[in-house]
This record gives sequence, C-alpha cells and structure tokens, in this order.
Amino acid sequence: MNDQPINGPDAPRGCPVAHGGADDLTRLYGPQAALDPHGIYGRLRKEHGAVAPVLLEGDIPAWLVLGYREGRRVLDNPRQFSRDSRIWRDWKEGRVEAASPLIPMLGWRPDCVSQDGEPHRRLRRAVTDNLEAVAGRGIRRHVTHFANKQIDAFAGEGSADLVGDYAEYLPMLVLTRLFGLPAAEGRSLAVSCAQVIKGGEGALAHNDRIMQILGELAERKRAEPGPDFTTGLLKHRAGLDEGEILSHLRLVLITAHTTTSNLLARVLQLVLTDSSRLAGLVSGQLSVSSVVEEVMWNTPPLAVLPGRFATADLELGNAHIKEGDLLVVGLSAGNLDPQIRPDSGVSVHGNQSHLAFSSGPHECPGQNIGQAIIEIAVDVLVHRLPGLRLSVPADELTSTASTWEARLDRLPVEFAA
Repeated sequence: MNDQPINGPDAPRGCPVAHGGADDLTRLYGPQAALDPHGIYGRLRKEHGAVAPVLLEGDIPAWLVLGYREGRRVLDNPRQFSRDSRIWRDWKEGRVEAASPLIPMLGWRPDCVSQDGEPHRRLRRAVTDNLEAVAGRGIRRHVTHFANKQIDAFAGEGSADLVGDYAEYLPMLVLTRLFGLPAAEGRSLAVSCAQVIKGGEGALAHNDRIMQILGELAERKRAEPGPDFTTGLLKHRAGLDEGEILSHLRLVLITAHTTTSNLLARVLQLVLTDSSRLAGLVSGQLSVSSVVEEVMWNTPPLAVLPGRFATADLELGNAHIKEGDLLVVGLSAGNLDPQIRPDSGVSVHGNQSHLAFSSGPHECPGQNIGQAIIEIAVDVLVHRLPGLRLSVPADELTSTASTWEARLDRLPVEFAA
C-alpha cells in the first residue's frame, strides 16, 4: 500500500475530503466522538442535510447517511450501493492500509454480507437455514440456564452491575452452546468481539484470535459433528468451502453477540429508569417485546452500519456521490430523522419500520434469536431479583461511543439479597 494524501488538490473528485481538508471534516472516532454521537449527528444534519462527509479511523473519508429515506434507499438498492468492498476506491488506490482497524468491519470476506445477488442468496440461505435449526433446539432452555447461572454469581450480594455482570457476557454464553464451543471460551470471545467493533490498535489482533478459535472449532466438528450451528454450516447443501465456513462463523458470532449484549443493556436501562415499565413487566401487563421495540427506535444496538459502496456516480440527498465512494448508514440518526419523527416523544408502539436491523436483502437474519435471548434474559432477571432498582440517579448513567455503536458503561442496581 502507498501513502497518498487524502486531502488537498490531489484528493479524488468523488471523495468526501474533496469538500475540504481532513481538518475541516468531522471525525466519527476519537475522544470527542465518544462523548456525544447524537450531538454530532444533529450538527451534521444542520450543516449538510441528509448525507454528510465524515472521516473514519485513519482519517479515511466516507459519507454518513443521516436521513431515514436516504438510508432506506441505500439499504434497499444493492445495484447502486453494493456491499462488495473490492470496489472501494480508497482501498483500490492504496489509501487504506491492510492493517487499518477499519478492515475487520469493512474488508471483503467470502461471506454473505460482502456479496450481492446470487452469491449472497446462496450463502445467506446457509446461514438462515442453520439459525432456524438451532433456534428450534431449545434456545429458551439455553438462555434460561445461562441467565440463572449469571444471576447466581451475584444474587447473594444485594447489588450488581447489570452491564459487566450480566448483559456483557450472557449472549456469548448462549452462542457458545449454539456453536458447539466450550462455555469457558465465552468471556474471552466476548471481549475480542467487543474490541473488533470498537476498533483501535487491538482490533486486528482480536479478529485473528477469533478466527483461530473458530478454525479449531470447525476442524473439531468435522471429526465430531453435533446438533449445532457449526456442523450445520459444514453439512449444508450449499457446499460452503473452508473460507466461507469460517467467515460465516465469525460473522454470526461477532454481530449476534455485540448487538444482542448492547440491546439487552439498553432494554434493562429503559426498564430500570421507569418504575411503571418495571412494574408492568413484573405483573405481566407489559411485554418485553414492546420495550425492545422502543429501544430499537431510540437507541439501536448498532448506531452506524458499516459499508456500502457506490457502483456509479449518483446523487443521494444533497450529496454528489462518486463511483467507489464509501457510505456508512446512520441507523440511530435515521430512526430519529425529524422528517419522519418530528416529535421523538410520540409512542412508536406497534411500529416496526425502524432501521435497527438494517433493511433490504442484507437485513439481519438472526434478529428473532437476538430478541428471544433478550426477552428471556429480562424475564428471568426481574423475577429472580425482588426489589430490583437502580442504585444511582438515572442521569448519572453514561455511555461510550465508537464509530459503530454507543455502549452503556455501567448499570448499577440494588435488590433484596
């Protein structure tokens, strides 16, 4: 890779940096972006409209899609906005290093999210078939088992942090069972998945570690098949090769864990900062699914969706997009677009048209499993811990954002030991 400049007169004509030097554009990473992502989205919307030029890690240029309608157009039209990063001009022309922390999120792999058309349909079918199969093999039992096991560790203390002691690891423990992995791998895999999404210097090393564990798992399952997701991929009629199998194990593991753990923490936050919601859940008058729906609109687990690439010159919103430009879709910003939600306080009950699960042919295939994990996890928790309540004022709860998500830092609670 070479070190060509990304700003100034030599910047590619379609590159967002061509609108100004790197110092003139907003960075979606770093200390400032970690504090107030919604403030950044609001300012960008005022300055640029529905589509804004931004910088990702390494000052790599991209377009951030802030508008709901524009986001749906990008997600629903793979002929115009491909998921195949091999057409990404900044990568092709050497402005993105192979060691960039963006690569685990944006780099091409032989998996269904990196491809469109028939190759995508073939690979996605293998994923959805096997997700449906494992979901029908006692997922409720697995979630209940691990939820109780997690709660057992702190139930006698009378206090806990429901992020670090519960939400951060529970989904991964369930996934180890679905994948056929030892539960002992769960905590370290959860840490590695979180680092891949967070980015930074350790992202590539954590990604390599995940791939090593999954490679050993696939090898073991060839010799000792079982009723699990890994064996299902190995035996699927689509005939996945080694690279495709490992890439899909990685894809499902990382996305399913990080989005579900983040969503679970946000659901618990909403329940515990509103006593009427908590009372409704305990009494059975309120369903967890309705709380999940509200969180999906207001604090989706993935705030920014990585990676669509323009297949031709076109206009989107007020932006002139050039062939090969990178676009990232603001799921959180789109859900709060004042063009479709002029009053964000109005109830969204029964409205499932949010962007939290993406849209179009690449819509999240495992959303039902994620919601099942959350609903069971919340139900077990509120019925196991009498007197459950926040132990700090709600306004003291903080979040830390990366380019792709904003995670709740802590959720300290008290209850009857």
